[in-house]
Amino acid sequence: MAVPEGSPVYEPGLRWSEVDRFRPTGGSYGTPVAEGAGFKYDEATLHELANEWSDLAKEYKADLNQADYLVKTKPPGAEYASGNNADITQQSGAALRDALNQRIAYCENMARKYLTALGKYTTAEEHTAAVINHQPKGIL
Repeated sequence: MAVPEGSPVYEPGLRWSEVDRFRPTGGSYGTPVAEGAGFKYDEATLHELANEWSDLAKEYKADLNQADYLVKTKPPGAEYASGNNADITQQSGAALRDALNQRIAYCENMARKYLTALGKYTTAEEHTAAVINHQPKGIL
């Protein structure tokens, strides 16, 4: 499998494979978005982005359950080296747990931001529809 050039960047919906070279852009989950109105993504893309961030947070939560095993590590023997090994493993597990908690909070925050943007998008759509519907019918 070919690896892209440059530093890795998270791109929602991107799945690297030899067959599919799909690279999403603004509005690529739904219809293309015209410039203006302050929205870079269409409604379908906002839904997809919120789902992607929520799913990533769920994956980190599953990893967090596994990290608890490292935090609770017991020494395999009663000698000094075994105890020290367990202490280091527990510290590593605690650091992993802290990092995962930060990542979970970040992902949940990003999902909330996209849901908030989706609400603003919907409000703008409703406002525009109301303005259009209040226009006089026919030719004056």
